[in-house]
Parts: sequence; structure tokens; C-alpha cells
Amino acid sequence: MLSVAGAPRAKVILLVEDDIDVRATVRDLLSEEGYAVVVMRNGAEALAYLKRTTMLPDLILLDLLMPVMDGWQFRAEQKRDNRLSVIPVVVYSAHGARQPIDAAAVLAKPVGLNDLLKTVERHIA
Repeated sequence: MLSVAGAPRAKVILLVEDDIDVRATVRDLLSEEGYAVVVMRNGAEALAYLKRTTMLPDLILLDLLMPVMDGWQFRAEQKRDNRLSVIPVVVYSAHGARQPIDAAAVLAKPVGLNDLLKTVERHIA
């Protein structure tokens, strides 16, 4: 997709993370790499955003353990919606997957920033 000026638009990543420090670090890292980053604090906020936006993100970076709606609940809702189910998801969590989760990749926190970037680059649409 091209921007109005004809230049390619930045790839958009939806970052779903409740920890303010982790959220800021990951947002800054991805922004410095040229990605446009949309930040949500939990799965419910992210789902509401996805349902109302006309421009879907190219990738979702999803924490699992969050208040309001966790990563498992978010993923279940996302997969039920044909419009949203095509967005690749990279999961990362400090607590590991206590139950299986369907995702393009699963990373354990703390994840090295280079590993995170390589995984994002590999799976971004």
C-alpha cells in the first residue's frame, strides 16, 4: 500500500502489552526500526480498536497475561472474525504458554531485542 505521497507506508504493528515499561521499550525499539506502532494495554482494547479501524495492522505483538482480556481470550476472538483472523500474531510472555496458543511465533520473556526484531521481520505481512 502506498502513502499519499507515493512512498511505501510504514508497516503497522499492534502492540498489546499491559506492562508500561515493557510497552515503552518495545514501542521505542520498533519505532526506531521504522515501524508504525499502535499500543493497547489489554486484549479488550486491542479487539475494540481492530473492529473499528479501517486500516488493519500488518502484525500483532501480543502479551499473554493481561488484565481485562488476556492473550488467549483475545486470540480466540480474533480467530472468530474472518477480517481479523488473517493478521499474523507473535506472542511473547514471561510465564510461557500455560495452554497452547495458535500464533506465528511464541517468544519467552525476557526476549532479546535482536531476537524480537528478527521474529517481527520474519512474520510481518
